[in-house]
Amino acid sequence: MSSMRNAVQRRNHKERAQPEERQKWGLLEKRKDYKLRAADHRQKKAKLKLLSSKARDRNPDEFSFKMLSSSVDKRGLKVADRGNEALSMDVVKLLKTQDAAYIRTILQQVRRERAKLEERLVLEEQGEVQLVRDGLEEEGRMGKHRVFVEDEEEQEGFDADAWFGEGKAMPSASTPEVPREWESESEEEDEDDEEAEQRPQKKTLSARKQKEAEDKAKALKKFEKTRQRAQSRTAYRLAMVKKKERELVAAEEELEKQRAKMSSSVGGINKNGVKFKIRERKR
Repeated sequence: MSSMRNAVQRRNHKERAQPEERQKWGLLEKRKDYKLRAADHRQKKAKLKLLSSKARDRNPDEFSFKMLSSSVDKRGLKVADRGNEALSMDVVKLLKTQDAAYIRTILQQVRRERAKLEERLVLEEQGEVQLVRDGLEEEGRMGKHRVFVEDEEEQEGFDADAWFGEGKAMPSASTPEVPREWESESEEEDEDDEEAEQRPQKKTLSARKQKEAEDKAKALKKFEKTRQRAQSRTAYRLAMVKKKERELVAAEEELEKQRAKMSSSVGGINKNGVKFKIRERKR
């Protein structure tokens, strides 16, 4: 009979799905899901019960020898040893001496830099700094050219004007080169231009002077603006150097105080905030 029962086609079992009005809550929890959730809840409940029993049965007067070597800070937190070895007093004094020497060396460098910046700022305020690279002294800038001669006599009789000339006929980098076939035409045009220029020469000279005056005013304005920017940069850098100098002086004074306290030559305040002074010999 059992074999016949198994041979008959049966209806497949389907678990109930989540109703349509509860689709927003997700899938319907099945038995296997409930078992896992219940087991996790029982485990957490047992842990909480154990911890509460330990806290309830704890003895506040319980003694441990570890309490003798451990300590706590002002907030009640345990101060643990990091395993660092404490240095001897002689080694600490030597290190502080080297630190003071290093700070003194850096302080000397900063003071020299401060003196240079102050001198530079005074020169910039007086207008003695000439900014040649801004194009104000283009005429004064000249390159160098070296000429080799046979002996000293030729060197003494060397005429630079005859060798180099006056430099008026030398083409500049901005002047375009004229082809040879255009030379004759350019000469004729130059003659016509010279005749035309001789007529309104007075007007051209006045216009040229006015243009030169305008260019000079523009160059002077540009120079003044550039000088003001340079002064502001120098002043800011000087302020930073002075701040660094004050910090180094404060660090040097603090090191001197620490060295004096280590040598028991001055008093002070201990870590508990209590003032103390060095015992002096009674007179």
